[in-house]
Amino acid sequence: MDAFNGILKFVLHQKTVIGYSFLALLTLGSERLFSLVAFKCPCSTENVVYGLVFLFAPAWVLLILGFFLNNRSWKLFTGCCVNPRKIFPRGNSCHFFYVLGQITLSSLVAPIMWLSVALLNGTFYECAMSGTKSSRLLGLICKDKPKECWEELHKVSCGKTSMTAMDSEELKLSLQAQSQILGWCLICSASFFSLLTTCYTRCRSKVSYLQLNFWKTYAQKEKEQLENTFLDYANRLSERNLKCFFENRRPEVFPMPTFAAWEAASALHSFNQSQQHYSTLHRVVEDGLEFNPEEDETTMVLVGSAHKM
Repeated sequence: MDAFNGILKFVLHQKTVIGYSFLALLTLGSERLFSLVAFKCPCSTENVVYGLVFLFAPAWVLLILGFFLNNRSWKLFTGCCVNPRKIFPRGNSCHFFYVLGQITLSSLVAPIMWLSVALLNGTFYECAMSGTKSSRLLGLICKDKPKECWEELHKVSCGKTSMTAMDSEELKLSLQAQSQILGWCLICSASFFSLLTTCYTRCRSKVSYLQLNFWKTYAQKEKEQLENTFLDYANRLSERNLKCFFENRRPEVFPMPTFAAWEAASALHSFNQSQQHYSTLHRVVEDGLEFNPEEDETTMVLVGSAHKM
């Protein structure tokens, strides 16, 4: 039992690394599936468009999905057209761009993985480059090659050129080598940029290393308990309403946050050293909101919910 708890604790602590590893394996499998099943280089003048679409279209879709599946995106933009002050609060307008930058960087992980794997494989790049009409690129690719290379380069991927098998194979290997070099350059650049942004963020941190770890732990626990509290209150409220409907009676007062409390708890959070609030909800509970006696069902603010969490 202790061994199982130790393994579970290790997995929970390394869930980010495990998640990225799983994402990398999923990207690798998807790229191989695309290459073997869906990708068929036309070996014509359409090579460039066809190869680039297979190279960049999945990366674009993954980027859109990254924004779409990130909860912080919806927390950032929900209601911003009705009240722009939600994303540009007075005195802290730049925080919107900081959060948007964090969302963008996290959403770029999957696209960069796709591009890296696709370039290391070389199939899409080989097809795209073999269809180029640029005299400069043709001069670089067909250097020291037979003159047929200039006219039949687009047929190299299919092996249907009039060149010798050795020349065709050398061209394919050359294009694949270029693709792999670009792939490794992209991996190294992304890794270095990630290191720089992490170092810059940590250097600009307003809290110490231990307090930052506590902040992360608190945020995770608050998120888990908030979801459980949502389920608990939703079940209780739906049960009350159904009973009142079928028993044909007036409902009892049900404690719920006010509209202002929901709005305040949904705002962007920015750490303030003078007030150590580790989340927006923490700040709302500590600062408190005024009670509104005119509302029957929404008289209780988030303080009651916080006690139950």
